[in-house]
Amino acid sequence: MTRSKDAHPQGILVEPVFRSVGDRGLLMELSETINEVTNQRIRALCDSLQICAPKGVVEVIPTYRSLIVTYDPVRTTPELIRRYLSALASMLEETSGSKPNVVEIPVCYGGELGRDLSFVAEHNGLSPKEVIQIHSEPLYPVYMLGFTPGFPYLGGLSEKIHTPRLATPRTKVAAGSVGIANNQTGIYPIESPGGWQLIGRCPIRLFDLDRKHPFLIQAGDLLRFIPISEAEYAALEAGEVKP
Repeated sequence: MTRSKDAHPQGILVEPVFRSVGDRGLLMELSETINEVTNQRIRALCDSLQICAPKGVVEVIPTYRSLIVTYDPVRTTPELIRRYLSALASMLEETSGSKPNVVEIPVCYGGELGRDLSFVAEHNGLSPKEVIQIHSEPLYPVYMLGFTPGFPYLGGLSEKIHTPRLATPRTKVAAGSVGIANNQTGIYPIESPGGWQLIGRCPIRLFDLDRKHPFLIQAGDLLRFIPISEAEYAALEAGEVKP
């Protein structure tokens, strides 16, 4: 299947594009660009597949503007999966996704926990206090998880605080670090290398294998950052109070 010449101005495709992903996967692409409308359609598709997936489907993986369906080739074929997904997509106008879960993430901004806050402020001609206010105002849609387990890629970052990523990534970024890279913001769930501008840190674990549900945040959730003090951060990190 090829891209339609009548694509939506936002890059949304009139008909989905399908691509093989190895010998056990099928990718369904709904848009040429990243946008909230497409991501909502992806979420609606995933919700429908959770309720009634065709025989042989093993896993459904949502991304910014597409989804990947892995399947058992003994039980089904990519053509059958493609037909099912095409029919499901055509009914999306009649299908509403589930009500998104709102997750509040406490963040201590600046200081040793957010060493790049001053740079983000200077780059955008703002004060650190204004950056914190702008960053913590929106409800951010969680487009997808990736990079490391539980890393949320969020939409909706204000243009007022867009800031380029570091020219040279750091070899170690602490778990819970909240960063900005160009037009995106996100949270490092585990210690890892990273090149985002760090503006604060969250004391809550986003990814924990000891929990019944290891991922605190899921694709499709809405996320709100809640500014907290250093004392509140220390208390939450020590488990003295519950978030």
